[in-house]
Amino acid sequence: MASAIPTAMERPHFIGIGGAGMSGIAKILAQRGAQVAGSDAKESATAEALRSLGATVHIGHAAEHLAADATCVVVSSAIRADNPELARAAELSVPVVHRSDALASLMGGLRAIAVAGTHGKTTTTSMLAVALTELGLDPSYAIGGDLEGPGTNARHGEGDIFVAEADESDRSFQKYDPEVAIVLNVELDHHANYASMDEIYDSFETFVGKVRPGGTLVIAADQPGAVELTKRVRDLSSLNVVTYGESETADVRVHKVTPRGLTSEVTVLLNGKFLTFTVSVPGRHYAHNAVAALAAGVALGIPAHNLASALGKYTGVKRRLQLKGEAKGVQVIDSYAHHPTEMTADLEAMRGAASDSRLLVVFQPHLFSRTQELGKEMGEALALADLSVVLDIYPAREDPVPGVTSALIIDAAKAAGATVTAVHDKSTVPDVVAGMAAPGDLVLTMGAGDVTDLGPAILARLSN
Repeated sequence: MASAIPTAMERPHFIGIGGAGMSGIAKILAQRGAQVAGSDAKESATAEALRSLGATVHIGHAAEHLAADATCVVVSSAIRADNPELARAAELSVPVVHRSDALASLMGGLRAIAVAGTHGKTTTTSMLAVALTELGLDPSYAIGGDLEGPGTNARHGEGDIFVAEADESDRSFQKYDPEVAIVLNVELDHHANYASMDEIYDSFETFVGKVRPGGTLVIAADQPGAVELTKRVRDLSSLNVVTYGESETADVRVHKVTPRGLTSEVTVLLNGKFLTFTVSVPGRHYAHNAVAALAAGVALGIPAHNLASALGKYTGVKRRLQLKGEAKGVQVIDSYAHHPTEMTADLEAMRGAASDSRLLVVFQPHLFSRTQELGKEMGEALALADLSVVLDIYPAREDPVPGVTSALIIDAAKAAGATVTAVHDKSTVPDVVAGMAAPGDLVLTMGAGDVTDLGPAILARLSN
């Protein structure tokens, strides 16, 4: 079992240390004994959590933040070339390491499970982390979101299993060589990095080709892109392929998903036997994520019935249909969904949970490039809600694109029969929602940007 600190990462400096992926690697290194330092644009709970582990976290980016004795500088694809700390690293000849290379080095010598796919990575990785921990296997894990239970996105464990969320958005998942790879779905997204589905397939084929000889690919049997990828990699002689889903041809077949409020009961057919367990989040897509986790654990040799029971201990990830609270009979739930497929899945799950109640959605589009390519489909997804509020585009790392605004989504939503209100001032949303909501309604804040901040404000406004 390998848990030592790679020499080049004994004194790492992270630019953007507060990011979901970056902070996880920093936490694991700090827990292994590295002298971790870094910077981030603003103060956060993540920065405080890192400091509690002994890390030095600077707020703001400046050349002097990089210590002269740093052994490497860790960056993500979001860090721009003109960052002053990156320029200082060049002056000092400090090696620059991409986040994915840093994560790959942490997985070295361990039995790695890498979870990839356009939607569901964080949830599936989290389910595995919780279940394996519950079984006493003490895994290490790096996740793109905070678990509701342990309250963290990463941990160094003493066991020999490492579970990692594998990001396909910038092709960085090609750096890993897991024992088990999970592919939940294959769709055209991340338009700034992929021009076509052929490029997407090529990228996923490279990822699958890195699975260790004798290892396993766990892949969806129902999603068209995943089915096509399966056809392309079936002939890899050293690869075991396990399919899962509702298809009659699936190796692990989802026999039934029974909604039970904000939870689901899942029955699967595995090795000729039926197995039933509970998933503590609603919706078929989360049930499928749990089955993918189950299949991956079985591929590592863990008994299926033990895993199924342990998966029932998973209580969710922040921002993945997370219940923020209830006020005046109105429940407010937060969703990270920002791609039409994710939006549709979460809205269908909430529609099932709402029963006869109304579903109100506050949606914030994420990225100009994504809105330009998928704005019509986003609008069509919003037709599943009774009422929708659409905010301006959250730019994240992108500069504005002329002519690309939330109006693309709003027009498509109205054409699909949705009732939509455009709100340009985010601070007015709590008042707008309070004027719409009635006891029994579900309010869903949705998007990958700072729309998540509105949940508590909406609850406070409803209370008043």
